[in-house]
Amino acid sequence: MSQCPENSASESEAIALCEAEIADFTTQRDDCLRRVRELMAAEDVAKGIFHAEEIFLNQRDKLRLEVEIQFRTNKINRIRKGFAESDGAPEAGGFVL
Repeated sequence: MSQCPENSASESEAIALCEAEIADFTTQRDDCLRRVRELMAAEDVAKGIFHAEEIFLNQRDKLRLEVEIQFRTNKINRIRKGFAESDGAPEAGGFVL
């Protein structure tokens, strides 16, 4: 299967963009995880100090970021395997339908 140089360049750019987004999301995810650990360590039941809402929100963000990372990873895999985004298949948020 031969590809014209324009497609190869645009695929390389798309992969590079996804990898940059993955790196950014990974940093954000790690920050959320660090914050959750700090909040859990700062809780003191005896003194009535709880951070349940902040912990929940950070854990939710961490999970959202993990999904974003997986979507970008799936997109990179589709590009490398030759599946185009415009093959007539609807976009399913990182999954091929």
